[in-house]
Formats: sequence, structure tokens, C-alpha cells
Amino acid sequence: MSSAPATTAQPRRLGQSVWALFAGLLIVVILSVVTDALFYRLGVFPPIGEYTADKPLVLATVYRAIFGVIGSYATARLAPHSPMGHSLIGGCIGIVLGTFGAMATWNRNFGPHWYPVALIVLALPQSWLGARLYLRSASSKS
Repeated sequence: MSSAPATTAQPRRLGQSVWALFAGLLIVVILSVVTDALFYRLGVFPPIGEYTADKPLVLATVYRAIFGVIGSYATARLAPHSPMGHSLIGGCIGIVLGTFGAMATWNRNFGPHWYPVALIVLALPQSWLGARLYLRSASSKS
């Protein structure tokens, strides 16, 4: 027997996995950037570089966590296998990106340090929740 189907299936699944992770990340980034821009335009957030009090950052933390759940749900839904595993990998990518963001802004006047730390800490729980919500909806449909 030929092993050609197995060799063609693996790259396709890898491509689907990469797409699932990228799509989830893209959803989070687009939703975050659009919401940030809207809140800057409405005056909810002060101009970039000015000190930000805790109140707007609490709001930003909440909507970023919600967007993280949405992105993780999309990742789980698009994953060719192991929806939870894909979403948690996305959460790990979020931890890495959040850590780089925290390092880049730590000594700048962007507000209190709890905010970037919260984004890092919430990355895995929101990824788990997004995948869990997908798995629950998928099991109720079958």
C-alpha cells in the first residue's frame, strides 16, 4: 500500500492548525484595536502616552478577556483536532506576546503595572474558557 495519503494529510492538518491559531489571534487583535480606537475617539481613554488611571484599564482588561474567549472559541472551532489543545497553545502565544508587551512598556508612562500582568495571567484561563464553550456547544449539537 502507498503511504501517500498519510503524507499529504499531515501537512494539510498542520496548515489547518496554523490557520486556526492565526485566525483566533487575528480576531483578538482586530477586536482589540477597533475597540481601543473607538474608546480613544470617544474620550474614554486619555491620549496615548498620558497616564491612565485604573478605571479605563479595568474596562480594557474586561473587554480584552472577552475578546480572548471569542478568539479561543474560533481557534477551537477551526482546529482540525484537539480543540482544547489548540486554544491553550493560543493562550501560550498570548502569554509570550503579553510578556513582550509588558517588557516594552514597563518603564513608560502607560499606567499601573497590574494591567500588563493581568493580560498575561488571564491568557490561559480565557483560552480554556473559549475552548470549553466551543466543546459544550459542539457536544450539544451531536
